[in-house]
Amino acid sequence: MRLLVIEDDPLIARSLEQALTPLGNTVDVFTHHAQAREALQSGQFDLVLLDLGLPDGNGLTLLAELRQRGDTTPVLILTARDGIDARVEGLDLGADDYLAKPFSLAELEARVRALLRRSQQRADNRLTFGPLAFDAASGVATLNETVLDLPRRELRLLESLLLHAGSITPRETLENRLFGFGDVGSNALEVYISRLRKRLDGSGLRIRTFRGMGYRLEEAAS
Repeated sequence: MRLLVIEDDPLIARSLEQALTPLGNTVDVFTHHAQAREALQSGQFDLVLLDLGLPDGNGLTLLAELRQRGDTTPVLILTARDGIDARVEGLDLGADDYLAKPFSLAELEARVRALLRRSQQRADNRLTFGPLAFDAASGVATLNETVLDLPRRELRLLESLLLHAGSITPRETLENRLFGFGDVGSNALEVYISRLRKRLDGSGLRIRTFRGMGYRLEEAAS
């Protein structure tokens, strides 16, 4: 998944990035209101973790702008603000969940998984397609019940293709989830596609290329 963390405290931001990245997520971190606004306008994310007390603005204005333009990306508010009123205001503006500081990383990870399940209309943390499976809670992928030892970007690619298994996943979506706002070479995505294809060889599954559109994880006979 591609997650956006908007948090002005560098220690908290680093902790969030370190906790969420090993599970196969691409995590983009911004510490200021203006940077975060630009990211939300130009990028596509699966979940936003939003601090309200930013140095150059109120996080709630970002939330309001997001919902006003019809963006339904799940938003988890992180804030040190006390009181029912602050929580109600955030939820009324369209936040999906609320976590008060200080919080445990275990609870945060559980809430992130729950919001992603809900947005993807899944009953549990596992994505499966034939003999291939990915567990979002543990960050472990298996093929025929054998663990696949995948580098982080291959794991992100596998998860993204599993989310859309049987359908075409747009190239832009895959590049966003693998590389975030980093520079992407013209054939960078193809390199990871090729590596994953080799791992799926003989499994009965394949990754099919649709020129100008994207890629589809499908049964080899289809």
